[in-house]
Amino acid sequence: MLPLEGIKVVDLTRILSGPFCTMTLADLGAEVIKVESPQGDDTRQWGPPFIQDESAYFLSVNRNKKSIVLNLKEKKGKEVLLKLVKEADVVVENFRPGTLKKLRIDYDVLKAHNPGIILASISGFGQTGPYAQKPGYDVLAQGMGGLMSVTGEPNGAPVKAGYSLADIGVGMWATIGVLTALWERERSGEGQWVDASLLDTMVSWQTYLAGNYFATGKNPKPLGGAHPNIAPYQVFEASDGHFILAVGNDSLWKSFVGAMNMEELKGQKFSTNPNRVQNREELIGLLEEVFKERTKNEWVELFESVKIPCGPVNQFSDVLTDAHVLEREMVIEMAHPTLGALKQLGVPVKLSRTPGELKTVPPAQGEHSTDVLKQLGYSEKEIEALVNEGVTSQSNQIQYT
Repeated sequence: MLPLEGIKVVDLTRILSGPFCTMTLADLGAEVIKVESPQGDDTRQWGPPFIQDESAYFLSVNRNKKSIVLNLKEKKGKEVLLKLVKEADVVVENFRPGTLKKLRIDYDVLKAHNPGIILASISGFGQTGPYAQKPGYDVLAQGMGGLMSVTGEPNGAPVKAGYSLADIGVGMWATIGVLTALWERERSGEGQWVDASLLDTMVSWQTYLAGNYFATGKNPKPLGGAHPNIAPYQVFEASDGHFILAVGNDSLWKSFVGAMNMEELKGQKFSTNPNRVQNREELIGLLEEVFKERTKNEWVELFESVKIPCGPVNQFSDVLTDAHVLEREMVIEMAHPTLGALKQLGVPVKLSRTPGELKTVPPAQGEHSTDVLKQLGYSEKEIEALVNEGVTSQSNQIQYT
């Protein structure tokens, strides 16, 4: 059995933050029923790129799920949803705060139908506070949460991270909240409401940078590829590209000095990490000139030979074909009924007895509407009526693994 087998999740989410959360739960064995509006998840239309008619974006975060179409603005659509909730353990949503209340399916309503239900709400700024009603987007959270103020080159314009860190991060926090609430429910028998936000995620990840601010009262500044508390610990340019060097303590520094064989690096000025940080500009200036004399692979080989942490700055084409990444099963190929071979990223958490699994490809919109409704007790005639009334729809696509 997979670790979350037997847990049923009703997924009301779309785009990235919520689908990442529910995909994680699904990878670990939960049955996830993705409830889509008649228009479908927004990301089904986000592209190019498309693989045939399927959005690469949608395919990246919706595997291992079933899809049912429900119009929640219709009374009968809400009735179907509440029947699902009665049988579920978890509901995940990422609407703007207050939307569920307007639809009359908020936490109090869900709890009345299922006292043990766990509702996980993902939003830009949380369910409370002055910003609660602000629309939440990843780039807003990166900016308002401080990340963009410390990302980029010194004296450069603020830069967002290349990944949607706030969206993906809040999806992870929501997953942790759901798992925690499930564990607590084992003791109390009661569900609860999990509130996770993009801004809280960005603030929580400030960690040592916030610690530096609390200690000094000074705002941290962007350092490019460098670290504010350690030197040298950053990206350097070689003759043919970039590599990362992480001299994380004084013992490694001694090995580094020996490997470099540069008289300028010897002596008290650079002998301890505090000294190196204080004299960062001079130190980095010395190293930058020398590092341009060899290729990145030559430097990596040299430093690895004396056990100094280092590595190349890889492109996606390097990472996703890397022998280590492949052996760790972080790239998986699945058989899709219309697309053929479909590559997916693997499950990052490795469990020794009950590892996660990629079982089913991302569903077509409404692919499981009929099956789910039949399981809830609807007859074929009733399902046909719901289709005709615009409450649901179904896809003819056949799913297999």
